[in-house]
Amino acid sequence: MVGTVIRVAVVGRGAIGAVVIGELERGRVPGARLVATVDLGDSLADAIEAADLVVECAGQRALAEIGPAVVDAGRDLLVVSIGAFTDDALLARLRRGPGRVHLTSGAIGGLDLLRAAARTGPLEKVLIVTTKKPATLGVAETDGPLEIMRGPAREIAAAFPRSTNVAAAVALAVGSFDAVEAVVVADPAATLTSHVIIASGPSGDYRFEIRNRPSADNPASSQVVPYAVLSAIEELARCAST
Repeated sequence: MVGTVIRVAVVGRGAIGAVVIGELERGRVPGARLVATVDLGDSLADAIEAADLVVECAGQRALAEIGPAVVDAGRDLLVVSIGAFTDDALLARLRRGPGRVHLTSGAIGGLDLLRAAARTGPLEKVLIVTTKKPATLGVAETDGPLEIMRGPAREIAAAFPRSTNVAAAVALAVGSFDAVEAVVVADPAATLTSHVIIASGPSGDYRFEIRNRPSADNPASSQVVPYAVLSAIEELARCAST
């Protein structure tokens, strides 16, 4: 319906949630209105009742706790902590609805092209290499770049839940957590967070490199992430109004 304003509840008031809440409060997302904010331990029921869209900005554990209640109530759910979907049962549970699940692009781009490429036939190679400062990854300082872990995106996203939602996003775009090889590199000289994505298949060869500034409040996340969330909210509001 033209002129519809979607009512938004935000779960989590950390580095990502605080920015999202602030922009919504200032009316900077056309077609969207903030109606509730929730921290873990707060009552979720009132927020779900008041909202059309619940935005998860609180981490993988929180998503597993709140997600079923949101979709069971028929509310849409916008997910930031995509790494939680290494749990196939959780992903299947949320997709059953009746509420719809939407994903943010987070700190990377190119997912639409990867999704299209995967539809042309199985991709022969999908690799994502993430490089961050050692402290951000929770490891000891190194003398130079050091590969910390390599394996299927499912294992990497589970091992580094605060730092590798990007690996999960790539895996969901191509349709398989186990077909995507992920590498985590600790580099003391990394002033920016780097994600290099390489893929090849029947439709061609692809390479994307993203270099983001870390969030000042939470260096494990990128500064751009809350703005990706806001863009997703705006797009959902636009779709609801047409």
